[in-house]
Amino acid sequence: MNEKSIRHNYLLQPAIALFDLVVITVSALLLSLPTRAFLIFAVYSVFAWLITTVGFGFYKVYRFTPLVRILGLISRQIFLVLLYTLSFFGIFNEIDIELTDILNYLLVSLLIIALFKILVFNLRKKFRTRLGADYVRVVIIGRNAKTEKLRDFFNYNRAYGFKMLQNFDLKNDEISLGEIQNYVLENRIEEVFCSIAELSNSEIKQLIDFADNHLVKLKFLPDNKDIFTKKMDFQYYGYTPILALRTLSLDSPINMFLKRLLDVIISVLVIVGVLSWLTPLLAVVIYFDNKGPLFFKQLRTGLDGREFYCYKFRSMAVNSDANKQQASRNDCRTTRVGRFLRRTSLDEFPQFYNVLMGNMSVVGPRPHMLSHTLDFASQIDKFMLRHLVKPGITGLAQISGYRGEIETKLDIKNRVRLDIFYVENWSILMDLRIIAKTFLQVIYGDKKAY
Repeated sequence: MNEKSIRHNYLLQPAIALFDLVVITVSALLLSLPTRAFLIFAVYSVFAWLITTVGFGFYKVYRFTPLVRILGLISRQIFLVLLYTLSFFGIFNEIDIELTDILNYLLVSLLIIALFKILVFNLRKKFRTRLGADYVRVVIIGRNAKTEKLRDFFNYNRAYGFKMLQNFDLKNDEISLGEIQNYVLENRIEEVFCSIAELSNSEIKQLIDFADNHLVKLKFLPDNKDIFTKKMDFQYYGYTPILALRTLSLDSPINMFLKRLLDVIISVLVIVGVLSWLTPLLAVVIYFDNKGPLFFKQLRTGLDGREFYCYKFRSMAVNSDANKQQASRNDCRTTRVGRFLRRTSLDEFPQFYNVLMGNMSVVGPRPHMLSHTLDFASQIDKFMLRHLVKPGITGLAQISGYRGEIETKLDIKNRVRLDIFYVENWSILMDLRIIAKTFLQVIYGDKKAY
């Protein structure tokens, strides 16, 4: 498995979006509106801002996005804000307000937002060039006019945050595709750029399978060959067109923010509303049923293949096989209280602490113990793709009947199939539907909960 460098860029765009919302709300005080009118306008502005920024991609700014593109996004958003602000006061024409107040509001709020966006863009570039941090390690496969342009882009635009380690030439260098793949793993390469013109279809498919199984991002310099994948995204690195393999909904900072917001809200509600009284109660019951710790913790595989401790209420007697042997029906290690906890899924509730800490989500592929991850990754093609998102307390596979003990290879294949479908087709509505169905399963019982 490819252990990726840990960066926190995924927090940046949501933080900028939150800053923008605060600015447009606080700046509305310049309008000197009555309290009721101010509240209506503030709510209207927040929703209008979110709809226009998400709909027109205001926050779709990547490390390779040029300044001119950012200025274009700012200009378009200024026009949209003018449009929806003037529309508001046209609809609510009974509100007595001076045009100069509206212009002051627009000038102050939009100027702050525009300057802040440009400031962040430039600070990130200086952060990379001066500190040598926040770099993505990349290699290029192929050597021609297109790859030379891309290589020059990486070498002469260090501020964009790419560190090119190698440019491989399969035709002229004495190197095989397998050796390149080993180099990628040994040097923790995160993105591989390939010239399609210099690869056969079988080599392209081999690279796609390799990238999927090792969580490496694969991108292509386009040609007229077929590419065996479902989702491609057209991007520009300087003036060089690039096709990115497998773009995900959760690559969007706004979608990540919405999912994280849902996670925090639900986990806080459960921790305060349920675990605050359930934990001390179970501490007594579990101790008198079978002496030992209240919580069971186990290293499991999470986002990008990173390890984390997953917490549960202890449902088994303390044993040496906990990290090797999966629980099964009528498992002799399960305690009397443990059988009740597992049947009602209460043993999983401490994972809401994992959600609040950020190493799990309410919805996502279920995390496996480390030994199982190694076994399944070697047996099931594209198994590691499920680690492109945070693991969840519940998931699409679990509500579809694939919960509990893995008895056959077909069981894990079907789980992985549904997990990958979730990863590639995520939406906030899908999460809400899975949560609702999970709630019903907990209420009415699940025969595979044991």
